Amino acid sequence: MAKFLYKIGKWCVRFPLAVILIWVLALGGTVALGTALQGPISNDMSIPGTKAQEALDLLNEQFPQATGGTIRLIFAAENGTLDEPDNQLTIRDMLDELRKDPAVLNASDPFETGTLSPDKSIGYADIIYNVPASDVSEDSKEHVLETIESTRAAGVQTELGGDVAMSELEILGISEIIGIAFAFIVLIITFKSFLAAGFPIVTAIVGVGIGIMSVYYSANFFSITSTGTILAVMLGIAVGIDYALFIISRHRQQLGDGTDVKESIAIANATAGSAVIFAGLTVIIALAGLSIVNIPFLTVMGLAGAFTVLIAVIVAVTLLPSLLGLAGEKLKPKAPKSAAGRKTDKTSFAYKWGRFAARYPVPVIVIITLLLVVVALPARHMELGLPDNGSKPLESTERKGYDLLSKGFGPGFNGPLVVVVKAGETGDILQEAAAEADKIKQLPNVAVVSPPIPNQTGDLALLSVIPLTGPNDKETKQLVHSIRDLDDKLMVTGTTAINIDISERLNEAFPIFGAAIVVLAFILLTLVFRSILVPVKAILGFGLSIIASLGAVVFIFQDGHLADIFDVSSSGIILCFLPILLTGVLFGLAMDYEVFLVSRMREEYTHKGNAKNAVVDGMGLSGRVVTAAGLIMIFVFGSFIFVEDPMIKVMGFSLTVGVLIDAFLVRMTLVPAIMALLGRSAWYLPKWLDRILPNVDIEGESIMKELDPAAKR
Repeated sequence: MAKFLYKIGKWCVRFPLAVILIWVLALGGTVALGTALQGPISNDMSIPGTKAQEALDLLNEQFPQATGGTIRLIFAAENGTLDEPDNQLTIRDMLDELRKDPAVLNASDPFETGTLSPDKSIGYADIIYNVPASDVSEDSKEHVLETIESTRAAGVQTELGGDVAMSELEILGISEIIGIAFAFIVLIITFKSFLAAGFPIVTAIVGVGIGIMSVYYSANFFSITSTGTILAVMLGIAVGIDYALFIISRHRQQLGDGTDVKESIAIANATAGSAVIFAGLTVIIALAGLSIVNIPFLTVMGLAGAFTVLIAVIVAVTLLPSLLGLAGEKLKPKAPKSAAGRKTDKTSFAYKWGRFAARYPVPVIVIITLLLVVVALPARHMELGLPDNGSKPLESTERKGYDLLSKGFGPGFNGPLVVVVKAGETGDILQEAAAEADKIKQLPNVAVVSPPIPNQTGDLALLSVIPLTGPNDKETKQLVHSIRDLDDKLMVTGTTAINIDISERLNEAFPIFGAAIVVLAFILLTLVFRSILVPVKAILGFGLSIIASLGAVVFIFQDGHLADIFDVSSSGIILCFLPILLTGVLFGLAMDYEVFLVSRMREEYTHKGNAKNAVVDGMGLSGRVVTAAGLIMIFVFGSFIFVEDPMIKVMGFSLTVGVLIDAFLVRMTLVPAIMALLGRSAWYLPKWLDRILPNVDIEGESIMKELDPAAKR
C-alpha cells in the first residue's frame, strides 16, 4: 500500500493541473446531476416486517383513503372562545380557501365535527391529502402557510401539526459554516500558515460536495432520509479536514528536515496517507456494518456516510498532493528543526502531558475511569423512541401546536393509535368492531375510543384510540401491546405504534451490532499493532467512551439538565437509533486516533526498545496533530447542535461529546497511562500468531527503508 501511494503522490505532483481538473469536473458534474436530477428526500423510517408496518401496508391496500398525508391546524382563541361568530367565520373562510387545492381530499370543519376542547378555547381541523405524507407537494405546503396567515391576522392563533413535514433541513447552513470557520482557526493555530490551513478546507468541501450530491441523485433509487444526508455532511467535512491535516503535518515536518518538496509529498502520501487509508476504511466498514441490523433506513444512512468518507479518502491522497505540489516551498515551516532536534524537543504540551500520564499511571487510570463511569450513570435509565413535535424548540409552530393539543385534549391526543379490525366469522364488520372497541375501553390508560369506520368492501374497520398518556410514555407502549394481545383480529398502527416497534427492533439489534464492532476492532488492531493487549485496551476504552457519551446525552436530552443552554425541550426519550449510530461512527473515529497515537509509540519502541519512553515520545510527536484533529471534529459536529431539528441536534451533540471524551480523556490520557503501566508486555504477541498474521504497514516503514537515506528522515 505504501509503495502504491508513493507512486500516486509522485504522479499527482508531476501532473497537478490534470488531477485538479479531473476533480473540478467531478465536482461540477455531480453538482449538476444532484441539483437537476435530485431524488426525493423522505422522513420515512419504517421497518418492513414490524406489526405496525404490516397493518399500515394492509391499509394502503384495502383502505387507501385512510393513509393520506395530514396537516393538522390547531386553533386557539386569543380573545374569548373559538365558537364566537367572528372566530367561526375566520376559520371557515380559511378552510374554504384550503379546499381549493385539488390535492386536498377533505378539510374538516371543527364546528361540525366537534373537535373543540370542553371550554371551546382550543380546536383543530385536519387537512387530508390524496397522497401519502411524503408525497405532498411543496406548492400544497406553501398554500397552507400562506392561508393560515389570515386567521393569525384576525386574532386566532393557528399552529401546525400532522404527519406532513412542513420544512426541510438546510444543508450547509449557517451553523455548519460556523463549524468550518472554527476548524479553519484551529488549522491556522496548528500550522501557523493561512495557506496550509486552507488546503484541508478546500479538499473537505470538494469531497463533501461530490459525496452529498451523489447521495441526492441516488435518492431516485433508494429511500434516503434527511438524517442520512446530514450524517454524510457531518462526516464528510470532519474526516475530510482531519485526513488532510495528517498528511500536511507529515509533509511540513519533512520539509523542515530538508527533504525535497516533491519527494516529501510522495513520502507523506506513502506514510501518513497509508494511515489515512486505514483510518478511512475503518470508518467505512463501521458505517457499512450498520446493514448488519437489517433495518433499511439505517442501512442506507450508513452507506451514504460511508460513501462520503470514501470520497474524502480518495481526495486526500490524490487532490491534496497536487495542491501541495503547486504550493511548493511556501508550506515550509519558518523555523525548521532537524529531525534530531524535533525528536528531543520536550517543551511541547503534548510531551509534558504524556510524561505526566506515564509517571503517574495508576492515579490517572483510576481518576479517568471513575469520571467516565460517573458520566455514564444516567445511561442506566435511557428510554429510546423517535422524537415528535413535543421535542421541537419551544418557539416552533409544531411545538406550540403540540402543547395546545395537550392542554385542550390531554397528552395522549398527540399520540393516537390506529386500530385495524379485520372481519371475523360473522361478516358484520361494524358489529365486530364495536365489540372490540368495548374490550379496548376496558384496558388501562384508554381515554377515548372512536366509533368504527368500515372500508368500502366491509372487511376492515378502523378505530382511533386516544391514550391517557403521551406518545413516548411507557404506559402508551404497554397499551399497544395490550391491544394486540386482545385478539388476533386487531392490528395497531399509526405514528406512535410505528415508533414503538422501530425502537424495540433497534433495541434487539444493538447487541448484535455491538458484538460485531468488538470483534472487528480486535482483528483490525491486532493486525496493525501485532499485539494482544493493545487491542483489548482500545476496546475497553471505546466502551467507556460510548457509555459515557450516552450518559451525557440522557442527562441533557432526556432528564432535561442544562436544557436551556442547548435549546432542548426534554421529551423523556432518546433517538432510538442513536446508540447504534453513535457506536458505528465513534468506533471509526476512535480507531483513527488510536492508530495515529499508538502507531507512533510502536515506531519509537521498535527503534529504541524502551517501552515507557516510547509512550512519552509518541505523545510528544503525535499529540499536537491528534489534538487539532479532535478539536476540528468537535467544532464540526458541535455546529449541528444548534439546528432546530431534534434528531440532528441530538446526533450532533452525541458525536461532539463522544469525540471530546474519546480523543482527550481516553486516547490522550487513559491510553498513555495504560501503555506506560503495561510496559514491554503491551507489545506481546504469541510467536505462532505472529507467523500467521499478515504484515500491515500503515506507517509506510517499507517505503522509508527503501528510500533511506534519500528521504533524509
